[in-house]
Amino acid sequence: MSKVKTIEEAASLVSDGERLAMGGLLLQRIPSAFARELARQGKSGLKVMKTAANYDFDLLCLAGCLEEVAAGYVSFEAEFGLAPNFRRAVQEAKVRFEENSCYTVISSLRAAAFGVPFMPIANLGESYLVNKFKTVNNPYGDGEILTVPAIYPDWAVLHVQKADEEGNAIIYGPVFEDIIMARAAKKIILTTEKIVPREEINQEGDLAVIPGFKVAAVVEVPKGALPGACYPYYDYSSEDVKRYLSIKDREGLKNYLEEYRP
Repeated sequence: MSKVKTIEEAASLVSDGERLAMGGLLLQRIPSAFARELARQGKSGLKVMKTAANYDFDLLCLAGCLEEVAAGYVSFEAEFGLAPNFRRAVQEAKVRFEENSCYTVISSLRAAAFGVPFMPIANLGESYLVNKFKTVNNPYGDGEILTVPAIYPDWAVLHVQKADEEGNAIIYGPVFEDIIMARAAKKIILTTEKIVPREEINQEGDLAVIPGFKVAAVVEVPKGALPGACYPYYDYSSEDVKRYLSIKDREGLKNYLEEYRP
């Protein structure tokens, strides 16, 4: 069966209540088009995670798709201010915020990628986040070691610059946590700026960091990261971010989602 799907087919693979690790960082190479399709399909009870998020998580909060957010940081950059729909959803107890540091999110994903139940981490100092996690006795010396649990996402949802039809994918520029997400997750969904022949992937083998064997769907979505950036093809769009942030209610979101169909 072909892994090349429409965005509607790919989003339909995600079941209500599943956990998604969503790639990119803030407004850099985020799976924006896929987040919008999840909202169109009315997914619910989803649990999402990454180190630092804004548009994708905020939109899914506004759409009522989320039950839980695990992240170190959720906010737009200084030009745009806070993530208003995420904040409102947490304040109104519609979404549970599993607050972390970026470091603990990465470590939980790394534990899953390595197939171990937890990951020892350096001391978090005086942070109140210490109380979230458990310690174990140091088997090689005195004292205790702080740990974080492995978290196994059902899906890693990543936007990449190039992929072949089997899901072997190239990332230009910073990879952020995408590689760890791909290794930790049970399955991967890719949106890509373009689908290219396998030979083109082979020619840039050092950049082919996502292996196709775990990929369940590949969707060609040019400008699929907008309003975020996708180096080296386009920068983030201040105008489009502000357009999104002008939405006041679910009816406004419905119109926006129709306006921004791929």
